[in-house]
Amino acid sequence: MQKAVILAAGEGKRLRPFTEDMPKVMLPIANKPILEYVIEALADNNIRNIIMVVGYKKESIMSYFGDGNKWGVEINYVFQEKQIGTAHALLQAKDYIDDEFLVLPGDNIIDKECIAKLIKEKEKALVIEESELSSKYGVVKISDGYISQFEEKPVVAETNIISTGIYKFEPDIIDLVEQFVSEGKNNLTDVIQHIIKSGKKIKGIKGNGKWKDAVYPWDLLKMNADALREIPPQQAGKIEENVVIKGKVSIGEDSIIHSGCYIMGPVIIGKGCEIGPNACIFPSTSIGNNVTIYPFSEIRDAIIMDDVTIGSLSYISKSVIGKGTKIGSHFSTIVGNALMEVENEIHKVKEIGTFIGGDCKVDANVTIEAGVIIGKKCKISPHKLINKNLDSNSQVI
Repeated sequence: MQKAVILAAGEGKRLRPFTEDMPKVMLPIANKPILEYVIEALADNNIRNIIMVVGYKKESIMSYFGDGNKWGVEINYVFQEKQIGTAHALLQAKDYIDDEFLVLPGDNIIDKECIAKLIKEKEKALVIEESELSSKYGVVKISDGYISQFEEKPVVAETNIISTGIYKFEPDIIDLVEQFVSEGKNNLTDVIQHIIKSGKKIKGIKGNGKWKDAVYPWDLLKMNADALREIPPQQAGKIEENVVIKGKVSIGEDSIIHSGCYIMGPVIIGKGCEIGPNACIFPSTSIGNNVTIYPFSEIRDAIIMDDVTIGSLSYISKSVIGKGTKIGSHFSTIVGNALMEVENEIHKVKEIGTFIGGDCKVDANVTIEAGVIIGKKCKISPHKLINKNLDSNSQVI
């Protein structure tokens, strides 16, 4: 097994505002794009030939990964100009497929053990997992180790076993995919259902529970916390006297941790950051590159993307702050249970903070209530309480 097709063309609309600036596959989890975990898992299994199907904001993917040499792989890019389905996406790679191959979504965290189990199979196979959100995926039933039924995103799921979208195929699948796409059936699930109904077999390979997906913004926090547990400790920056570091903490090059800071891992801090003095960083926190956190601020269970500034005496918990956002002093996220609206769906979310898109400017003494989503490039004046979602480019004066 030498070849894999990674489907990385989609946006991930339910993860807006963060995917307004980058595709879902490039969202940072423990300071690495989700897609990087997929590539590393393939490289660890000696799969070096990768065909990457890109589309939405493809430049960000291509500039980051280039030819793949940094990861010990060779990446060839093909383009899906309109993101109309996974079968259509796979078809864009047909000129590169002449032997058995894997198909993987680029927007899930996938580990090397999962890939190793799949490539050992000698027939068509699909990795399956259990999920509490089974109605958001293709739901499968298993009989004697094979897929007996496959239903895409049912209104009411009869089982919690789902398709991860990770397949092993022979090259003859492409002819069938091409036939379905020509009929306007653009999703791989249509192809899989046809294979099952025609009496052919697809093996169901149970994953090891490490597969992770983020459907909604709050899912990013769980994905991030899980990934942080695997980080190796590193202290490459400058750490002043009287800094307390406990647990697994990774600090990048050219970062400065000023005196009086308290950091409890798992935590990752990127390159070129300045933290403190007297700031507290608690578990399950990722801080990107070139982030400044001023004195007496507290961050816990959060994703802080690159180029963010957080003013002094601020409190951020169970929240995601988008790239380039500038936050003034005395900022506070309220954590609690919330009804959150995403793509016209209402969800009850427990113990959640806020989600702020990229390039926002939040002035001093702003408080944001639990579950509020702030779009990108918003401006919020001082002394405001924000208790409802703000569309991108909004101003609160």
